Amino acid sequence: MDIQTIKQRLGIFTVNSEMNRAVEVACQVAATDLSVLVTGESGVGKEFFPKIIHQLSPRKHGAYIAINCGAIPEGTIDSELFGHEKGSFTDAKEARKGYFEVADGGTIFLDEVAELPLSTQVRLLRVLETGEFIKVGASKPQKTNVRVVAATNVDIPTAIARGTFREDLYYRLNTISIHVPALRQRKEDIELLFRKFAGDMSEKYRMPVLQLTSDGKEMLTNYPWKGNIRQLKNITEQISIVETKREISAEILKKYLPPINSNVPMLLGKQGVDGMTERDILYSVLFDMKRDIMELKKIVKGNAHHDFLHDEHRTLAPTIYSESTPFASPTPAQIYEQSAHDIETEDIGFQDVQDVDDSLSLEKREKETIQKALQKHKGRRRAALELGISERTLYRKIKDYGLDSD
Repeated sequence: MDIQTIKQRLGIFTVNSEMNRAVEVACQVAATDLSVLVTGESGVGKEFFPKIIHQLSPRKHGAYIAINCGAIPEGTIDSELFGHEKGSFTDAKEARKGYFEVADGGTIFLDEVAELPLSTQVRLLRVLETGEFIKVGASKPQKTNVRVVAATNVDIPTAIARGTFREDLYYRLNTISIHVPALRQRKEDIELLFRKFAGDMSEKYRMPVLQLTSDGKEMLTNYPWKGNIRQLKNITEQISIVETKREISAEILKKYLPPINSNVPMLLGKQGVDGMTERDILYSVLFDMKRDIMELKKIVKGNAHHDFLHDEHRTLAPTIYSESTPFASPTPAQIYEQSAHDIETEDIGFQDVQDVDDSLSLEKREKETIQKALQKHKGRRRAALELGISERTLYRKIKDYGLDSD
């Protein structure tokens, strides 16, 4: 049976070379009993591959059981997979067969296998290594002849490093690896899948099939599809039911496609938005962040602009900011005039900003402020009260600055 026939039989619509290669690998490994690990993002169609493997294998007349490991509570998953004996726990009123016993001679698909608790991973490893399992509450092992195909959207090496997945189990499951590409990586399939889903809806509800305009095709193809095929199918079904027009333009699609996050620019290869490269966009974001931080500094420091300090360890003069160089979003050409060093070393804490002209140093302003207070009140006590410092501190500063206190 050739690949095209298998794809038609199982409803796999793709012209993407990487996807076709994944189907080929599934067909080649089907005749063996090797464990297979299918990886890829959520919604890419990983569930089709264990079906290919099972239906093309000698086990095709045996049981095929698909299990979502993330949907079973941790307290009952051992019982679900391996069964339990009567009285083994509070609600165990009778003995129960687990999936590994029921599927003997067939195939088990463990979807989201990375969600399994560590204790269950130990039990699964034993099944893969010896073909044996022990029911919950039992002491005698049982044999089973089951083909295991697992799938996950989790990066397993990272999970191993975090201690949430056993490394030995990973190597047992990953005898053969099949990676399913994300929908945004197989753009040639997007319009094909849209037509397939639209055709299914047309046949099911006896309505005219949807047609895409040229701008509609372009928008559909360039959309990132974070939810992959699942998201595309849902949106196609929504449009089929809600829209009275059968010709779908980009304007109509906008009503159904969630907006792309505008706070973080989506990198579009070497050439990005409005002719900006990825580096342009990245530097632009960094400069915008720098501007926002500096504006926030001004607000915080501005609240204390007229406050004088109250002891000898703190300065009298307020912090001064230079307004001579306001921050603005740079153009791509301006971005490269600013060195990367300036961005990397920019202090993003709420410390005093040193953008002050040398002629208006804090020391000089403090001296001028004290001099004006002394001239105004003709006495150190009243001057100290206005400045908010003690007479002793004022006397010391008069002496330090060589001021005339008379």
